[in-house]
Amino acid sequence: MPNKNRRGLRIFLAIVGLLCVVLALVGIKGAQISQLMGMGKVQKAAGPPPEAVSTALAQEQSWGGTLSAVGSVTSFKGVSLSNDAQGLVTRINFESGAVVKQGQVLLELDTSVERAQLAQAQASQELAVTTVERTRKLVSTGAINAAQLDTDEAQLKTTTTQVESIQAQIGRKTLRAPFSGRLGIRLVNLGQYLSAGTPIATLEAIHNVYVDFTLPQQRLQQLSVGMPVHLEEARDETRAAPREGPAKTDDKGSADANRPGVWDGTIAAIDPAIDSSTRAIKLRATVPNKEEQLRPGMFMNVSVLLPDKGNVVTVPATAVVHAPFGDSVFAVEDKKADDPGMRQTPDGKTVKIARQQFVRIGESRGDFIAIVDGVKSGQEVVSAGAFKLRNGSPIAVDNKVQPTPQLSPRVENR
Repeated sequence: MPNKNRRGLRIFLAIVGLLCVVLALVGIKGAQISQLMGMGKVQKAAGPPPEAVSTALAQEQSWGGTLSAVGSVTSFKGVSLSNDAQGLVTRINFESGAVVKQGQVLLELDTSVERAQLAQAQASQELAVTTVERTRKLVSTGAINAAQLDTDEAQLKTTTTQVESIQAQIGRKTLRAPFSGRLGIRLVNLGQYLSAGTPIATLEAIHNVYVDFTLPQQRLQQLSVGMPVHLEEARDETRAAPREGPAKTDDKGSADANRPGVWDGTIAAIDPAIDSSTRAIKLRATVPNKEEQLRPGMFMNVSVLLPDKGNVVTVPATAVVHAPFGDSVFAVEDKKADDPGMRQTPDGKTVKIARQQFVRIGESRGDFIAIVDGVKSGQEVVSAGAFKLRNGSPIAVDNKVQPTPQLSPRVENR
């Protein structure tokens, strides 16, 4: 019996110890949960942490009207050089890419046979000249009749014609530059036999070039010869259908043609007929190209500068958030007195509120985009970091490091 009592006592003590351990664990966990709930209440009262953003002021700019398209560069003068007669190449006087002047000898074919024939014809011509002079003297003295003089003069004309014909054949085997310009890649070699019409090289006069482009027929009344044209190099993604939009100009509205990849020209011709398939009108602009940076075949962004100008409210393009339900910007506002959350960041920046405003956007120009409705001039908007905001988000403005938007941005190679 005593053994049974001791055994029951041990079981009872074990159960009591286990309950104590369980109660201790429950107490610790309860304290932890209570602490976390308290921290949650504090964080709820403090609100979400502010997002670091950069801001810019909406500004009013004077933008000139433009008509934009994608054009193609063509040479002012261009020709594919070829030989007029067949023969063996005996002399080449140019290299690929050389600059040549009008009349410069570029290539000569074998003319040994023609030159031998020319020497024979010239000898016959000299004999005919001597015979005519002798016959004239004899006719003047009455030694012979005038019929002999007619025969000798006819022979002189025949020999002279033979000399000129052979000289023409030799000239056909000498290729000269028809105008001054730059040659392309040489396509023939010394000693090569050429058939008539074999391509030898291309010759382009590119100190001035043409840029051909099209615009919708509705714009015909706004176009005239002599209007200024602004051109920039086109990227691959811009090789699409012509679009309407402004040229990238400076603050005064004038194109900066001194920057690399930017040129100015004028409309030289307007096609009198409208393309029946595209309902577009073809135009040609003349562009100076003294440094020969423009080459035939290049694609260009073309903007015809219209004389009329207007004021528009603009914001940096990075400030606009595009979404299926509409475009919007985040306006910066001060926190109200009853708004929850912190008033100042640990580093001393004032916490503000970003309010989402839906806008109607217009044309874009460089790093700016026009706002037709929704933003007023002078209003502060988020220009960097808007993608991570939602309506009413707290923000901390930091404008120390941010890119400066430009009307004519140009990234330099480094």
